[in-house]
Order: sequence, then C-alpha cells, then structure tokens
Amino acid sequence: MNNENKENKEKRRSPISWVLEFAGIHKGSYLISVILAIISVAAGFIPYLFIANIVKALISGNKELHFYLVQCGFIALCWIANKLFHVFSTTLSHKATFEVLAEIRRRITKKLSLMPLGDVLDDASGTYKNIIIERVDSIETTLAHIIPEVISNIIVPIGIIIMMFRIDWRLTLLSLLSIPVGLLFFSLMMVGSEESFNNTIVKTKALNDTAVEYINGIEVIKAFGKSKTSYEKFVVAAKEGADCFIEWMRRCNVYQNIALTLLPAQFLSLLPFSGWYYITGRAEASEILMIIILCLGLVSPLMIVAGYMDDFSKMSSIIGEVATILEKDNLERPNEMKEIPKSNTLIFKDVHFGYKEQEILHGINLTIKEGTVNALVGPSGSGKSTIAKLIASFWDVDEGSITLGDVDIRNIPLNEYNKHIAYVSQDNYLFDETVMENIRMGNPSASDEDVINAAKACGCHDFISNLENGYNTIAGGAGGHLSGGERQRVSIARAMLKNAPIIILDEATAYTDPENEALVQKSVAKLVSGKTLIVIAHRLSTIVSSDQIIVINNGNVEAIGTQEELLKNSKLYKEMWNAHISTKDSEVA
Repeated sequence: MNNENKENKEKRRSPISWVLEFAGIHKGSYLISVILAIISVAAGFIPYLFIANIVKALISGNKELHFYLVQCGFIALCWIANKLFHVFSTTLSHKATFEVLAEIRRRITKKLSLMPLGDVLDDASGTYKNIIIERVDSIETTLAHIIPEVISNIIVPIGIIIMMFRIDWRLTLLSLLSIPVGLLFFSLMMVGSEESFNNTIVKTKALNDTAVEYINGIEVIKAFGKSKTSYEKFVVAAKEGADCFIEWMRRCNVYQNIALTLLPAQFLSLLPFSGWYYITGRAEASEILMIIILCLGLVSPLMIVAGYMDDFSKMSSIIGEVATILEKDNLERPNEMKEIPKSNTLIFKDVHFGYKEQEILHGINLTIKEGTVNALVGPSGSGKSTIAKLIASFWDVDEGSITLGDVDIRNIPLNEYNKHIAYVSQDNYLFDETVMENIRMGNPSASDEDVINAAKACGCHDFISNLENGYNTIAGGAGGHLSGGERQRVSIARAMLKNAPIIILDEATAYTDPENEALVQKSVAKLVSGKTLIVIAHRLSTIVSSDQIIVINNGNVEAIGTQEELLKNSKLYKEMWNAHISTKDSEVA
C-alpha cells in the first residue's frame, strides 16, 4: 500500500492536465465558444485590411465616394460582428464554466466522503470550505475567458504573422523583435508568482481567522480587559495581509511596466528599416503600408493574451489545491459484496492504529457480541473514541483486523457496511433544514408519524413541540438555532430512525442535563432491543447495567467485565467509579 501511495505521488498530474479534464466535461460548448471567439477576433482584425484599402486609394488619388462608403460600411459590420460574436462566445463559455465549477465541487465533496476521516481531519474544515466555495469560485472568470479568448487571440495573430511573412519576411521579422523581449519581461514578472500567491492565501486566511476570533471573543476580551492586546493581534494580521500583496505588486511593477512598454513597441524597429527599404528600393510602398497596418492588428490580441498570464498562474495554483484533494487515497473498499456477514458480532483481532506517526491503539483484542450493550470507558485520550470510529469505518486499521460476522469490514462495500451502523458523536451536526427533515435523514422513506414516534422515544417530542414552529422549525446552520442538548437528542432520534443493527453513541449525551440523560438512556434501552449498542459515556452511572464494560487505558484493553466484576477486579475502574460517585455527591450537596 505504501509503495502504491509513493507511486501515485510520483505520478501526480499537472494543473494543466486537470484544467483540460475539467474543461473536457463540456468540450462541445467550449469548442463552439472558441470558434465564435476566433470569428470575433478575426472580425476585429479585418477592419485593418479595409483601412489599408482606404489608405492605398487615397495615395493613388481615388476620389470615388461610393468606394469609401462601402469600405466604412464593411468596417462597421465587422465591428458589430466582433461585439456580437464576443457576447455569444463568452455567454457560452460562462455557462459551460459554471457547470464545470459545479462538477469540481461535486467531485471534491464526493472525494471527501471516500477518504479516511483522519485525512479529512488533518486540515481544518475552514480550509475545505475555502477551497470548495471561495477558491473554486475565483477561477470562474479566468476559466470562462482563458479557453476561448486566449486560444482565439493566439490563433488569429498566427494567421496575421503568416500573411505578413508572405508580404515581406524581412520586415515581418523586424516587426516581431519587440515581442520576445516583452514576453521575456513578462516571464521575469511571473518568477515566484505561485509562491507569492500562496503567501497571500496564507496571510489572508490568518487575517480572516483573527477577525473571526476577535469578533466571537469580544465579550471575553472586554470582560477581562484584553481589548488592547487582542486588537493589536488583529492589526498585525491586517498589516501582514496588506503587505503581502503590496510586496508582490512592488516586485512585479518594474517587469510589468517594461513588458507593457516593449510588447506593443513594434514600430521602433519596423519604421526605421521600412523607410530605409523604401529609399533603397528593397520594398514597395504598398507592401510597407500593409505590414504596418497588419502590425497594428497584431498588437491588441497579443496584449490580451499577455494580460491573462497572471490569472493563469493563479488558476494553476487553485487547480493544484483541488488536485491535491482529488489525488488523496480513498478508504479501500470493494464495489460489490463478496461475502455476507453471518451476524452483527464485531471482533477486534490484534488491532493497531495510529494518527500519522503516533500509534494510539496497541494490539486491541475485543469481542462485541450481537444484541449486547457494551460500554467503553477510560481516561481522556485512552483511545475509546478511536475504537468507536474504527467500528464506524471512519479509518482503516494499520495492523490486525475488525470483522463483522466473521467478514473483514475492509471486504464489505462502504455503502453496505454503513447500513449496519448508526453513529452519534458528541459533536452533533444538524443541517439547515426543519427538525422533521433532520430526523428523517436517518431514514428518508420514514413517514412523519415514524419521525414523531422516534422523537417521542428519545425524549425529544416535548421540546420540539414547544419550538416556534414545532417539527417545522428550521434547525439553522449546524443546528445553531437549538441548544447543545437539543441537538444531541435530535441526532439520537435520527440514529434510532435509521434502525441499524449496530448503534454507536460516542459520548452522545455529553451536553444533556442528568434528568434528560436518564430519559435518553431509558429510551435507548427500549429502542436497541435485539441490537448491538456501543456507548462511550463520561457518566459511569449511566452504563452500570451494560452487558460488558470495556476499560481502555493508553491504547490497550485493561479490563472487561460487568459493573460488579470490574469493581472487584479493576483498580482503574474502581478509581474512576469512586471519583464519579464523589462528584455526584458533591453536586447533590
């Protein structure tokens, strides 16, 4: 597996290939957009040929008004065509680009669902949110314009240069001397631009985080008189956020100004030699005139292409971030069920697991029988939640195996295995939907009556009924309109409605008061009849009736037994129990 990961990293694709793949999703629309853009750019260039005809006619003494009116009419038609086809092209490319951005976001979110949870948690949720929303959205303008406009503004100048070479290759070469020099300075300007751009991202993120921290903590800051130091921290972050852009622009200014000055300065080399060629008879006036006019039509497309160089660099950086996510390893699972589990009994066999380089579980051997109530207890950081999340298949074990009904869970398709598990953690998340729909997510086919019955069984019905709109009350983003205890009970109701044979409560009642916790525990006991229940609870009094209590300490199973057995045989559990009882007594007193 490690060798495969190394090979994958070595074979990572370039941002360009990703751009081409994403754009290829709507290649038909982009192709038509490019063709329309070429017509638009060509229509913008053709007037120069009519202008050449007018100048030639004036030099030759042509005084026919009709001729000039016709030439001007063609110029006006070309101008209209240039604008119309540009609108058609950009409209089509923007529509395709919005579809591409939606596909990029779909692929990222799908990828996150397939990745091990540990890899997802390595980065802050704000980082993913920033990439999926702001960063992806920021490439819309560039992607919509860069494909049709850059391609068309490269193809048309190539056609112009070919025409110029056919007229006089010597004058053509002289007229092109400023272009490579200008592009050289543009290239110098781009040196280090990716690092500078990434630096602005880091500093801007730091500024955003500091601003959010300052605003969210304003009450504490004022209460403890820390407004000066906290504000200074914000000021420093704001200054660094501004300085990174200023330094980047200051470094680029000289190169950019030189490039913008030299790139269109084709006449510096063309006009002196054109005059000399004409005087010495090496070129005719009509040829020189045509070369000069074609040069005028060559400048505008090249300047448009040059203007996108910085945007292209930014887009490459953003696509690189997207690619970093899409190229991460998936949680390895088969697509089809090869062996059906014989039961819902879970068995840990010499399980080792760690986060990055630090091993958390050291050879866990454990059996959780079908239809039993099992409690995981132990000191904070001992590995209880890690065991629960391995059961939920949020990660794969590093060594050993976890079997469900004698089948290694790594050999069960993820969607099939998920049907066996209902997981409620201490960090409960509700969607910005009604309470009814949040509970129904446990079983999308459930009726309103089923939802209400689940809520009643979990002790949620009374408080939900007292909400402003009852079950139709919007929970808010992340359930922000409800209290922590209310969110927990709704999450438990959702898990119960799923009707999975294995239920994991990872300190799911951490924020409920003792009265409601007891109600939830009684409700859970009724609802899990015949099912496997795995509970992680910080209040030991709520798990005394468990079929087995598993004591975890420093990533090892220290003891297993019932309440009575552990009080007799486990020193650690007895200490934890006595500490819990003394705390309860002090609360009562």
